[in-house]
Amino acid sequence: MRQPAGGQAGTRGPWLFGVRHHGPGSARSVRAALDAVQPGAVLIEGPPEADALAHLAADMEMRPPVALLAHATDDPGRSAFWPFAEFSPEWVALRWALDRGVPVHFIDLPATHTLALRAADEAEGDGAGTDADKAGEAGKEEHPARPHPEALRVDPLAVLADAAGYDDPERWWEDVVEHRGGHGSGAEDDAGEAALASFRALGEAMGALREEFGDGGHARDLVREAHMRVRLKAARKEHGDSVAVICGAWHVPALALRTTLTADRALLKGLPKVKTGLTWVPWTHRRLARAGGYGAGIASPGWYGHLFSAPDRPVERWLTKVAGLLREEGRHISSAHVIEAVRLAGALATLRGRPLAGLTETTDAIRSVLCEGSDVPLALIEDRLTVGDVLGEVPAAAPAVPLQRDLERLQRSLRFKPEAADREIDLDLRKENDAARSRLLHRLSLLRVDWGTPAAARSGTGTFRESWRLSWQPELAVRVAEAGVWGTTVASAATAKARADATSATHLADITALAELCLRAELSEALPDVMRALADRAALDTDVGHLAQALPALVRSVRYGDVRGTDTASLAEVAAGLAERVFVGLPPACTGLDTDGAQELRRQIEAVHTAVGLLADTAAAQVDGPGLRQRWRAVLRNIADRESAPGLVRGRAVRLLLDEGTLDEDAVARRMGLALSPGTPPPDAAAWIEGFLGGAAGGGMLLVHDERLRHLLDTWLAAVPATAFTDVLPLLRRTFSAYETGIRRTLGELVRRGSPVPGTELLPGTPADGFGPGLDPGRADAVTEVLRHLLGELVPVGVGDGGSG
Repeated sequence: MRQPAGGQAGTRGPWLFGVRHHGPGSARSVRAALDAVQPGAVLIEGPPEADALAHLAADMEMRPPVALLAHATDDPGRSAFWPFAEFSPEWVALRWALDRGVPVHFIDLPATHTLALRAADEAEGDGAGTDADKAGEAGKEEHPARPHPEALRVDPLAVLADAAGYDDPERWWEDVVEHRGGHGSGAEDDAGEAALASFRALGEAMGALREEFGDGGHARDLVREAHMRVRLKAARKEHGDSVAVICGAWHVPALALRTTLTADRALLKGLPKVKTGLTWVPWTHRRLARAGGYGAGIASPGWYGHLFSAPDRPVERWLTKVAGLLREEGRHISSAHVIEAVRLAGALATLRGRPLAGLTETTDAIRSVLCEGSDVPLALIEDRLTVGDVLGEVPAAAPAVPLQRDLERLQRSLRFKPEAADREIDLDLRKENDAARSRLLHRLSLLRVDWGTPAAARSGTGTFRESWRLSWQPELAVRVAEAGVWGTTVASAATAKARADATSATHLADITALAELCLRAELSEALPDVMRALADRAALDTDVGHLAQALPALVRSVRYGDVRGTDTASLAEVAAGLAERVFVGLPPACTGLDTDGAQELRRQIEAVHTAVGLLADTAAAQVDGPGLRQRWRAVLRNIADRESAPGLVRGRAVRLLLDEGTLDEDAVARRMGLALSPGTPPPDAAAWIEGFLGGAAGGGMLLVHDERLRHLLDTWLAAVPATAFTDVLPLLRRTFSAYETGIRRTLGELVRRGSPVPGTELLPGTPADGFGPGLDPGRADAVTEVLRHLLGELVPVGVGDGGSG
């Protein structure tokens, strides 16, 4: 086996520079070594199809982190990534060659074989794939792989760290590579000599490991390395021996091995192929992190990026960044804090025998000095700085499917730049730009490109306001490529996808949700097809549960279309017919339910109740609104009086009737008295209470203001036998724990004062204990001025004006 690299700058090549992917120390060494040997060509581990895209790395608009994306042209979901960060040795070598006009080529196994082999592995049930998690493995995005059945995989860094007496491979690598040299120390010639010496030493270490462990359980590497040798021999034939190879350190011994071209080509013969396309896509530091599932990932990409870019004093500069972040979050951090943290980090490094304070020492110093021992701000630092949310950029000249181009055009025109960090935005749909942004997000959601997810509105609950939580992740580029089969623009693709989903949907709720999404996305061309599928499915579905699940989304579609001026007459008719079928089937469905079934039916009743109110108000021109409300109230009365229905459902029906004003307080008190009578089993009575007082807002206030209901509940609870109390307690605790702290406190104070004397008749209009007998005009007038400022000058309505409110 020949030595992997020359020892002096003038030594003949080829030079094999074994690196750790995404290591700033390796990146600095590669730059220094290339400056020292000045090769005539540079070979980099990566798919050879990327040779045609390499020149884009020098484009002014290209900003790492970025990745090479390879995907099967007939199945874009079958894809692989080769990420590059600013501190990746491969990226440094690529830029070095482009900046100096030196030929540069990628030499790994072609993507056409890589994707085909992965598909074959998946078909055989072997998810190990081709790019395992190992130090020195090619920078590729991986789904978590299962262990390879052939052998136990070897982590070369772990073996070397253990031999050096380290229990942490990351710490060993930092001490040996990342914290040695760099940051402008030493002369340029000395840096080159040191880099060449380090590559020789690392190549010798890897050679010993390969002799001991063979392929280390990475059988597919033998094929990859054969292709690398073929490409290396071709480069030497073209450029002579002045060739530098940048590859994973694990591969260096295999590339230095003397083999015949015939033997290497024999290993490559008969490999499966698939037609592929390649392009550059933006990447993020978070996706470089090992915690993101990336096989060749690192624990702290933000920290490594800082080590690479800091010109000097990296620890001091890092702690200054941390202090700035904490100050932005409102914490009081002074210069003295930073100075003390720097001193502590240096002292810890000395005590632990490290050449420079690493991430462990700086983190310990930050926790002790800047965070005062708390891990809460430390978690923020790890998320924002240690990992980070840096999102790269690629130039417009990079190849892309037409759908991606249209999406980029829309993002530019709407001033809607994608960002990796999670952020929330509020959209006012009365504004043209916000409405267009909303349409774009809804259309992308339909295409399964989940750039944004709807969030609860932070200010206002009107139909004209939407809140979204946005985060652009690199894998969305694959989703866009997959969605490209539906059309060349976002609008046409979303329309075609909606039509296909309507045809293939098997559940009524899915079609109603699709109709709602089409309205929000303003896909008027797809809506007729969706409506036909909806009408057909609604006519055939007889399950009242499915009908109840579908009604709310359908009614929201009617309401949403109404405020947008969309013709929703057909939607309103379908919704009204669906509501009538729910009215008929709901009471019988309340019989024979277990606890989980009762909880589900309770949620469905609440959703239908809200939907009926919206339908009656919104679609008054198409349906009989008042009649619809009356029929629904009759259904609720039927459920409330149905003894075979679970107590949870009966209690909720009584509460909804009370909120509607259909039942007065006397009727509710009578029903509650019956539900809590001694003849009712305690668990059933507790379930009725949960249905009546739990869930919807206002249950606690009802008890606060209605002494009769509170007295009935108090009397029943005091009479529950000790043997049944244990079964009742979890139900009551679940009910009352949902109340706000102030309501629970008020209830406790009222209970502490004691209930009225048993047998005392409470006359109608009698105030609750602790409350006045009526309106206090003096206290009410105190808020009049505040309300005038909030609401503006309104026409006053007197008590005797007979206003209907």
